[in-house]
Amino acid sequence: MTFEITKAWCQSAGANEKDLDIAAGVIAIDPTFHQGSGADESPEASRLALGRFINLMRRGQGLSIEDLAQKADIELGDLFSLENNASFQPDARTLYQLSEIFGVSQEKLMSLSGLTHSNNNEYVEEAVRFAAKSASVEVLTAEETSILHGFISVLSENNKSK
Repeated sequence: MTFEITKAWCQSAGANEKDLDIAAGVIAIDPTFHQGSGADESPEASRLALGRFINLMRRGQGLSIEDLAQKADIELGDLFSLENNASFQPDARTLYQLSEIFGVSQEKLMSLSGLTHSNNNEYVEEAVRFAAKSASVEVLTAEETSILHGFISVLSENNKSK
């Protein structure tokens, strides 16, 4: 006789345990893994806050995206997507590396990313307020302006040749 534990059975059993967190593995310390929607704040809003936090922390430390990616030993594309794409879902290792660099809670970064869900969402709501208040209104530096004009000229050249 075999007994198979299916995903549906686990979800049904979990629903019967109303006020208890059910989790397994390394991430089961406080928050629990979840998939799909169900977070109190929209996942995009909290990931936007996470991206804004990473951007400001990186810039506050005087690091370029490339420098932070190298220092944290994470993929450059993942870091860029984390900062700029609210629908990007980072992996647990990337968030662990960033939590170590910035000296913040890995569990809270994971909750902001949507990888986990915590019973205490006060910091998620605070993170969304933070992102809204910290929206970038900075003026381009002379170097950024020069780079932008150079890129515009490249785009203009490509447009003329078509």
